[in-house]
Parts: sequence; C-alpha cells; structure tokens
Amino acid sequence: MDWLAGAWAVFRKDLRIELRTRYALNSLLLFVLGALLLVLFAVGPRPLSARVQSALLWIVMLFAASIGLGRSFVAEQERGTVLLLQLHTHPSMVFAGKWLFNLLMVGVLTVVAAGPFLFLLDISVPAPGLFATILGLGAVGLASATTLLAALVARAARQGPLLPVLLLPLLVPLLVSGTSATRKAIAGLPWVQAQDELLTLIGFAGATLSASVVLFDFVWKE
Repeated sequence: MDWLAGAWAVFRKDLRIELRTRYALNSLLLFVLGALLLVLFAVGPRPLSARVQSALLWIVMLFAASIGLGRSFVAEQERGTVLLLQLHTHPSMVFAGKWLFNLLMVGVLTVVAAGPFLFLLDISVPAPGLFATILGLGAVGLASATTLLAALVARAARQGPLLPVLLLPLLVPLLVSGTSATRKAIAGLPWVQAQDELLTLIGFAGATLSASVVLFDFVWKE
C-alpha cells in the first residue's frame, strides 16, 4: 500500500503540474494538428493506400511523442526536486508514477491524432476493435521506452535533441509491426491476419516495460 501511495503521489504531482502549465499537452496538440494539416494539404483529394495511411498515422504519433514526452524528468532537474524524490521515494515508485503519466499523455496523443486523422482523410476502419487494440499496445510500448530514455536524457548536458535520436532506433520493431497491423485493420482484415504483428507489439511492450523497471534503479541513482 505504501508503494502504491508513493507511485500515485508521483503521478498526481506530475498531472497537477501539467494541468497548471499545459506544456506537454500544448506541445502534443500543436504538433499533431500542424502535422495533420500538412498531411491533408500535401495529399489533397487523392485517395491513399492503407499502407500509406497507416504509415502517416504512426509517423505523426512518433514525432509528437518524442517532442512532448521528454519533459517529465527534465522538469525535475530544472526545479531541483530530483534529490527530494531520491530521498523520500523508492526508484520504482518514481518510475511507476512517471510511466502512468506518460501513458496518459500517449493515450491523449493517440485519441487526438487518430480521431482527426481518420476524419480529415475520410478513412473508414472496418475493424475498429483491432485498430484500438493496436494503438493501445503501441501506447504502452511507447510510454515504457520514453520514460526510461527521458530519465537518461535528463542527466545529459544537451537535452533537447537527444530523446528523438535515442528513441527512433529503439522503436523500429514497434513502428514496423504497428504500421503493418494498422494497415490490416484499415483494410478490414480479420484479427488472425494481424496475429504476428499483435504478438510483436505485446512482446515489445512487455520487454521494454520489464527492461525499464530493471534499469531504472541504476539510471535514477547514478
């Protein structure tokens, strides 16, 4: 119960700060809306294949996440609250709270990106359950990888460009599987046709979350 209370306190603190400043939310919303408008202007009225549609959606989500999700640990460094967290909370509590906050931000990003994307490009999804499951698994993997890398980036001298540089190679399996599975959902294929991609997304989410839990103690203390 003490562990859950500590993790919830970290999550609630970050959420209150975000609702007060709206830094991450504004960054995510502005980037997503700008990218969607650019895609709409570039594509025009011409129809796109399901492969291109899924690729564009995941590109928008990836770059929006790399821009807006790296501030949680950097803000702790700027406010000087890192030592306070290290003294009064266990590293796993900090990771769990930050991970929940990033998962919430990725969930908001997914809704904001997918909804207008489908509407503006007039895309119908014959398999909405498969589509939602793919985005949900992608959100878990993206939040897990981003949380650990954000803690690493916060210790660097030049923090700005490091998160996208470190994040892109790590997310290659997620992007390939997510794009392929999303294409099949947009094309209306049954769940069994996306079985391999779903297993890859589940494995990636589980592997990144497990690795982040194990490695976070060393990142947070060193």
